[in-house]
Amino acid sequence: MSHSFRIAAGTLFSRILSRVQERFGVAALAFVIMLGGVQTVLAHEFKLGDLEIGHPWSRATPTGAKVAGGYFTITNNGSTPDRLLSITSDISEKAELHEMGVKDGVMTMRPVTGGLEIPAGGKVVLGPGSYHVMFMDLKQPPKQGEMFAATLTFEKAGTVTIRFAVQAMGSAAPQEDND
Repeated sequence: MSHSFRIAAGTLFSRILSRVQERFGVAALAFVIMLGGVQTVLAHEFKLGDLEIGHPWSRATPTGAKVAGGYFTITNNGSTPDRLLSITSDISEKAELHEMGVKDGVMTMRPVTGGLEIPAGGKVVLGPGSYHVMFMDLKQPPKQGEMFAATLTFEKAGTVTIRFAVQAMGSAAPQEDND
């Protein structure tokens, strides 16, 4: 191979590589922007005084279902504990705080009486297989991709209206609720 041919081939290769990087750079930038937009939609938070309610979510239910679960994280950034006393929503006749657990190999679920304490400087996760909200006697089924409102009442902080993002039936907990 002649020296000038190698230089021309190297220059051509360099130009092609530059164009590929240019195109992939634009595609990568578009992908990053798109992911940022998705994250903004998925990660929604609510604040009430020292309390932060992170990413309320639920799952879509099959036609005819009478109950649905609700999940979120409560972080107390304050120096005194607070207590989640109740929840209401237009999606159901009633809503209750429940606790799920396993005792002697048997899974149990029972209402939480007296509210759910959120310790000072602490965090409580309401998720599948743990504390959660039971929306009972559904007036309408939660549908994937939609949102529905609910009002939380705390002993000290008062009330806040939050919105639950409805995910697919059987979907796993979002990453934020797994930590």
